[in-house]
Amino acid sequence: MATETQISAIISESTRERLERHARATGVKKGHLVEQALLHHLQALEELPVEYVVHPRLVLTQQSLEKVIAESRSGRPTAALRRLMRRGD
Repeated sequence: MATETQISAIISESTRERLERHARATGVKKGHLVEQALLHHLQALEELPVEYVVHPRLVLTQQSLEKVIAESRSGRPTAALRRLMRRGD
């Protein structure tokens, strides 16, 4: 039998709310859910090449944020996006 240990971690309020909502909806204990999520994430990090790991948060500088906003407002897809979207045709 595996030995259990308790950890402490600071998470955002929105993450805590999502965790509690999921636990209530499924009946899964929060500790079990956290352990399964960590195991899944760590296994993926060990098995996937680093270039295929997409992090759930992007950190932008003010300058890069302004560029993203300007690009999204242009309403024009790039040639690369058009090619990507046509691959399924």
